Amino acid sequence: MDRPFLDLAPCGPLRGALQVPGDKSVTHRGLMLLSLAEGEGWLYHPLKAGDTLSTARVLRALGAEILEEGPHFLVRGQGLRLREPEEVLDCGNAGTLMRLILGILAGQDGLFAVLTGDASLRGRPMSRVAEPLRAMGAWIDGREGGRRAPLAVRGAALRGIRYTLPVPSAQVKSALLLAGLFAEGVTEVAEPVPTRDHTERLFRHFGLPLERGEGWVRTRRAGPFPAKDLTVPGDFSSAAFFLVAALVVPGSEVVVEGVGLNSTRTGLLQVLKAMGADLEWRVLEGEAGEPVGYVRARYSPLEGVEVDPGLIPLMVDEVPILAAAAAWAEGETFIPGLSELRVKESDRVAAIAHNLRALGVEVEEGPDWLRIRGGGVRRGEVEPFGDHRIAMAFAVAGLPVGVRVREPRWAEISYPGFFQDLLGLCGAS
Repeated sequence: MDRPFLDLAPCGPLRGALQVPGDKSVTHRGLMLLSLAEGEGWLYHPLKAGDTLSTARVLRALGAEILEEGPHFLVRGQGLRLREPEEVLDCGNAGTLMRLILGILAGQDGLFAVLTGDASLRGRPMSRVAEPLRAMGAWIDGREGGRRAPLAVRGAALRGIRYTLPVPSAQVKSALLLAGLFAEGVTEVAEPVPTRDHTERLFRHFGLPLERGEGWVRTRRAGPFPAKDLTVPGDFSSAAFFLVAALVVPGSEVVVEGVGLNSTRTGLLQVLKAMGADLEWRVLEGEAGEPVGYVRARYSPLEGVEVDPGLIPLMVDEVPILAAAAAWAEGETFIPGLSELRVKESDRVAAIAHNLRALGVEVEEGPDWLRIRGGGVRRGEVEPFGDHRIAMAFAVAGLPVGVRVREPRWAEISYPGFFQDLLGLCGAS
């Protein structure tokens, strides 16, 4: 959808069921682990969008054979020893790719690689991954003393460390666990606040070394391991847009099927229930340790709440769509613990506040918090700031009254066809 803006008319009741694209986090990690495996394995129903296609491209440059077979990927792994790339590795807009692949490359003794990305990714902090990897023995350098991309990495003989996450970050945890597969001794990551655990679940799926306890996870050097097929569940972060759309458009009822319901990802459901949302969900099956099921949402008058900061790491990608729900809730919603949103694809705290004001919503913005006084929105024009989740969240926020979305193409980063699916549920063409 390469156009300067998209005008959405007021949407009548959303009705129907849909399946959203595959989980972005699981797709990234599945591609990486299959590329390190021996033999070939299928990645069924992956997300094929900007970020994950960047991951496939980078892994091909490192020697993996990744074939697109209809909606699926067939991956023939390179084993634990990757090929030195001939060119700079372009990570596009994918922060997960850059941070996790650093962990893998750090353990490729003697291999040299340079990583870059688009302007947004080059501005995002990488020291949170680079510093603990250096403590394991890796050589990593780049702009601002290795704090920002482009980054150069030369793999080394790593040693395991025990590291406590200073801020909740599944990406840092995953990068260290991946590096630990190549390191002597034990690599242990302590997380005072739980974060999404897709990497740990996939380690178990592939039979990789893993121990877990209360607040910690550890791994050690891995030997060669065989490829295994993997089915990717629907992405809960993508489903969230349709759930909130149903909650704020009168008369709506929407069911999202085949969606991942990993408890480290579904904090939004708890917050919406506290706001009075008519939601029900059920786990029906699992794949590679990932719970999968359905969620049903019906139109609900919402009320503002004060969000438990402990839930933010379990819904960090859903804060923009929570803000959209808060705009329609009666009363005040206070969302704390948002420091990580300042360094996402955009400064999401600032982007949320800007777009709420553009839709006539009163909002206060602090260093790591938002206070939103809801009650409804007026028609306006919203700006994605180059961020896929901002584009989709504020399309939903304006849906009951109509909204203009600038540069709708940004949604393609994680959800190709988002606007077609949204309009389909509205009964539009």
